[in-house]
Amino acid sequence: MTGRNVVVRSAMAVVDVFNQKAEKVSQVELPDAIFNVPVKASVLHEVVRMQLAGRRAGSASTQHRSDVTASGRKLFRQKGTGRARRGDIKSPLMRGGGTVFGPDPRSYAFKMPKKVRRLALKMALSSKLQDAGLIVVNALELERIKTREFASVLDALGSRNALFVTVAGDPKLELSARNIPNVKVLRVEGLNVYDILKYDKLVLLEPSIKGIEGRLLA
Repeated sequence: MTGRNVVVRSAMAVVDVFNQKAEKVSQVELPDAIFNVPVKASVLHEVVRMQLAGRRAGSASTQHRSDVTASGRKLFRQKGTGRARRGDIKSPLMRGGGTVFGPDPRSYAFKMPKKVRRLALKMALSSKLQDAGLIVVNALELERIKTREFASVLDALGSRNALFVTVAGDPKLELSARNIPNVKVLRVEGLNVYDILKYDKLVLLEPSIKGIEGRLLA
């Protein structure tokens, strides 16, 4: 598959629709309000940063002085030994003592306005269309759960690095794709900026277009 396969008609972009053998079967209109939005790298960057920050575990932790389990007895008397005064064995200066200024569990997540997140999703979709990275497939019908069968579909479409978007759960498709590297299957409700930009190709099953419109134009 080569070429952009995009025709602009008034307020709609018309793209070719292929079957799973990469044969053109029809065309579909994509609304400009979603697929022809000016792309701003700064907005995409901030939304991707928000997504990745939300995924950080933030589980790094150390034992502070009060967390160490040990005797609180003073090691030796304060005066008269000629040594530096010392408290208990939990002191940060002692081996096995507490850590000073060590990390505690925390959340790195931060929020951005819903309007900005929605706009960034439109920008990501628009960028795929502008860069000829968008493929529309009428349907993917696998006879059984078989990685090899799905791999043949990828070869026909000409991409081994792709994000597939479906309107509903398809166990045959999802299970056949899970062992193939650089391929992911998402449902419309899980579509996000990071995954769209991560993969070279965005493959939309034709019914998912209506789902995307319902999500972003509601």
